[in-house]
Amino acid sequence: MKIAYVITRSDEIGGAHIHVHDLAAWLLEQGHDIRVFVGGRGVFTEKLKRSAIPFESLKYLKRPISPISDVLGVFEIAKRLKAFQPDLVSIHSAKAGILARLACMVTKQPCVFTAHGWSFADGVTSPASVLFRFLEKALAPVSQRIITVCESDRALALDHGVGEPHKVTTIHNGMPWLPAPEARPTEQPPETGPRLVMVARFEGQKDHRTLLNALATLRDLPWSLDLVGDGPLQAEVKKLTDELDITSRVHFLGRRQDVPQILEEADIFVLTTNWEGFPRSIIEAMRAGLPVVATDVAGTSESVTEGETGYLIPPNDTGACARRLSALIESADHRRELGARGREHFERHFTFESMANATLALYRELAAA
Repeated sequence: MKIAYVITRSDEIGGAHIHVHDLAAWLLEQGHDIRVFVGGRGVFTEKLKRSAIPFESLKYLKRPISPISDVLGVFEIAKRLKAFQPDLVSIHSAKAGILARLACMVTKQPCVFTAHGWSFADGVTSPASVLFRFLEKALAPVSQRIITVCESDRALALDHGVGEPHKVTTIHNGMPWLPAPEARPTEQPPETGPRLVMVARFEGQKDHRTLLNALATLRDLPWSLDLVGDGPLQAEVKKLTDELDITSRVHFLGRRQDVPQILEEADIFVLTTNWEGFPRSIIEAMRAGLPVVATDVAGTSESVTEGETGYLIPPNDTGACARRLSALIESADHRRELGARGREHFERHFTFESMANATLALYRELAAA
């Protein structure tokens, strides 16, 4: 098959980028003809280049809404797709989802849109969310199928009239298989205690504040926290650690390429957030055998099993966060028990191979239609 991937931007690498990269690399190994069309150049195109994944950089596919650039972007995408002549166009991210589907209307090529979380999800307060909801409803008929990465997102789409039930399909995210990590020590050095980690950009979607406020109430317990990621709110979060007098125990690691190793060296994974689709970081943490404490929004409950692989807490609930973290910090046995169950849950439900095979089966069905 000839498959074209379209995704909005290349200046950052998020969950959708990793999804596209890993699927494209796997499909190339399977003998398919793959090309990735992406806006601009940056860390993502460098990653594609290192993996020998063919790509084309698009001048007018940009994240900000710009009527002139967006119109030019539709025709630029259409021109590139017409030249490549794919059997199927696989579209990812909200902005690309709009422009590339319009381009497919021009070229009359079949397409599938994967929603990595909706721009109108519960908790999203941006004025643009109203516009994107309208556009998603209008463009849903253009897609031969819409893939959601969790059942929660599928339900949200249908509740808002985005797509017909038989055209909206859930395929859960998956992560490449890695060997189970070695057993973690039963005791940590008393001066540091268990290592907590959160992998998330410092932006409005994520809720570092609740986590830090919770940990500030647990000063008498031994713990340290690694924050992986960068973003516009990083300075604000650093200031908060100063105000809470926990600066010495919180480590800002920045954007990292060795997240699997960081997780293997940690003891507890935390994701406090305001809204989500289906976070890949939670699957990655379960793969590493970590117990998870996560905000109960959207698809997090489809990966974290309450009391078995971790704990789900209400949004912005400092007290609940502190209670769950306290229980895990104080008991190495409890951490290992939940972490082992999380690893088993990953192996049963969230491997990359399972996700990739389901996706390829859908691609073949749509290309043959």
